[in-house]
Amino acid sequence: MADVKKYKIGFTDGVFDLFHIGHLNMINQAKLHCDYLIVGVHGDDVVFEYKNKRPVICEEERRTIVESIKGVDKAVINRTRDKLELWDLYRFNAMIIGDDWKGTERWNNFEKILAEKNVDVVYIPYTQGISTTDIKKKILEI
Repeated sequence: MADVKKYKIGFTDGVFDLFHIGHLNMINQAKLHCDYLIVGVHGDDVVFEYKNKRPVICEEERRTIVESIKGVDKAVINRTRDKLELWDLYRFNAMIIGDDWKGTERWNNFEKILAEKNVDVVYIPYTQGISTTDIKKKILEI
């Protein structure tokens, strides 16, 4: 008997710069919730817009890395962080995100907006002790 997932199409997104175990854990956890997983990779300009810095790895290479992961059915470059615009493009029924965002004003608002489209926000465990920022700091210390 086939493994039936709760959601037909799941969507998660992130920068995925200097790909690490936290990124892999997030993608693998997201795939547990859906039959088809779309992973959005924030475009270089999108990252610059909200972080005021560019990723180390260019957007197309980051997308290619993400696309090669077994659980990823489709990897796309996000030109926006607006979840409603992303829903218009991909028609997912689950938005999957790390639980470090749960309860924040930003994600409480997204939950309300996405609920109007019958999209559930699914929070998955955030991998503690690893981040791209920490990796960059370690590299600079060497």
